[in-house]
Amino acid sequence: MREKNKNRLFWLLQFMGWGVANSLIFVFPFGFSRRYMVFSFLVAMVISIFTTSIYRFYLKKNVGLEFNESKKLFKLFIAFVICSLSYYLLAALSELIYENIWERTVEELSFIKENMSWGLALFNIFFTIFGWTVIYYGINLVIKANTNNLEKLELNATLREAQLNTLRGQVNPHFMFNSLNNIRGLMLEDVDKSEEMITKLSEMLQFAMAKNSVDAIPIQDELEMVENYISLSKIQMEDRLEFKKEVDKEVLQLKIPPMIIQLLVENAAKHGIANLKDGGFIKLKINKLDEDLNILVSNTGQLQIAKNSTQLGLKNIKQRLKLLYGEKANFSLNEIGDEVIAQVNIPQI
Repeated sequence: MREKNKNRLFWLLQFMGWGVANSLIFVFPFGFSRRYMVFSFLVAMVISIFTTSIYRFYLKKNVGLEFNESKKLFKLFIAFVICSLSYYLLAALSELIYENIWERTVEELSFIKENMSWGLALFNIFFTIFGWTVIYYGINLVIKANTNNLEKLELNATLREAQLNTLRGQVNPHFMFNSLNNIRGLMLEDVDKSEEMITKLSEMLQFAMAKNSVDAIPIQDELEMVENYISLSKIQMEDRLEFKKEVDKEVLQLKIPPMIIQLLVENAAKHGIANLKDGGFIKLKINKLDEDLNILVSNTGQLQIAKNSTQLGLKNIKQRLKLLYGEKANFSLNEIGDEVIAQVNIPQI
């Protein structure tokens, strides 16, 4: 909480708290005259606010909120005693002023004689200032705890955004590196196909750069990227690559992190179909399971990742899902029969 807001809260609570406490004289008049009750209320408000405001100023400047030194506790005790005695002396002075201006009624004199003494009044003042001190520190400690929690949340959000920006920056270089390697291998065999691949790559990079600066895009937009990638891959693998797609129409406008599906398909093509002499298929299936979005990419082959592979694409997917959704999203990669199946579940809130 900003210092300006803290000061506003302090003065609001000062006037409200002391107003309620001092107005008890109207609730329990004990035979006092109306004149004395009004005088007592107004004087008590001035004394209460004046003494505790100075008390608070001293505490802020010399004691603070952490009592990690005995010296601070001693300062707090001395300030507490001085504040209480000051309150007592000002209250006693106000009573003398009242008696010099107005005469007390018989009922007032009788009540004071039977029920009040300056010793009792001093005890009540000490007790009241002690209560004020407890409430003051209690509120300030709660505010400090909330401020610390807010600062932690803001720091975590800043770190999360920085991590996401780093991960986003990995996607384009990773994809471009793989594609350029494919083009380099093809240039010696077929120049025309190489030119077509470069055109496709240019279109895909333009799309990736436009969409990669956001946390989520519609599935329909992501599928355009996938179709371009498949077209690019088929130029190289020709009939060895078969692509199948089953996407429910109701999920097309749902949003996902950009390039999640594209990276899964790319991983299936590079580590699966490209290593098979006779090729195989990549199957993409997207539907809703309960309240979660289910993305499944399967391919012919075995779960064998080359030793020199950084697995950057898979790591990127896992880290982005964790940062964006925490434990609510999950990613798995398994070999079932003669297929490798990658599955992503993303919550739809």
